[in-house]
Amino acid sequence: MQTRYMLERSAERNLPVVLLIDDDLVSREVAATVLTMAGFTVHTAEDGNAALGMLVKGACRPGVILMDAQMPGLSGTKLITELRGHTAARIYAVSGSDAPAEVAKAADGFLLKPFNAESLRRLIDGYRPEAPPTLLDPDEPVVSPEVLSQLRKVMPEPAVRQIYSAVVTDLGGRIEALGAAIAKGDAAEIRRIGHAIKGGCGMAGALQAAHLGALLESIPLNSKDNQLDNSALLLSDLRAAARGLERMLDAELPV
Repeated sequence: MQTRYMLERSAERNLPVVLLIDDDLVSREVAATVLTMAGFTVHTAEDGNAALGMLVKGACRPGVILMDAQMPGLSGTKLITELRGHTAARIYAVSGSDAPAEVAKAADGFLLKPFNAESLRRLIDGYRPEAPPTLLDPDEPVVSPEVLSQLRKVMPEPAVRQIYSAVVTDLGGRIEALGAAIAKGDAAEIRRIGHAIKGGCGMAGALQAAHLGALLESIPLNSKDNQLDNSALLLSDLRAAARGLERMLDAELPV
């Protein structure tokens, strides 16, 4: 079950949209009501998979995510990794007792149940965001100008657009598969997907995505946790590269 609470408030309050993830119905509804009455717009999800579904569909664009520290199914650090692959929102662990050490370390902060709106405000006000980590080279073009120029010489613009549209579509499928492989800790599948991305995007001159694919392909089969963390970072970067390709299509090859 997913519920959405909305309360009109003056925009000058500038409160972030909150996504609340909690498998306990009572805790979820009470916390959502408290935050809503304080002026927050709150979306709720009963588990990690439901929350990810909301993010993927664009049903929720949170600035803050509150997630119960211990839930059945997708939870803990794996859930945090998945969430960070879909949103730049701050992620705060919530628990009735101390959160597991690894969850507290992976999250941006911690709230002890029961909490009120003022506790969340203090946490938000005290947050000092760091620049999100990335392995993308800011000087590397999304698409090789040379490859794009060559394609334009041998085929009409609609055909060139069709090629890059196919690259974007294929990359979207690879990204989805990569997220599943990372969640399972399947280094062999991560390497296989990286190889496919490197090859396909490399042929089309999609430089950023091809470079990220090569980095994924180089991950050792006996990957440690920190190496899999790098995979999650590469997943986020791949999504950024895919968005870059879409912007390139709109700018260079409009319909």
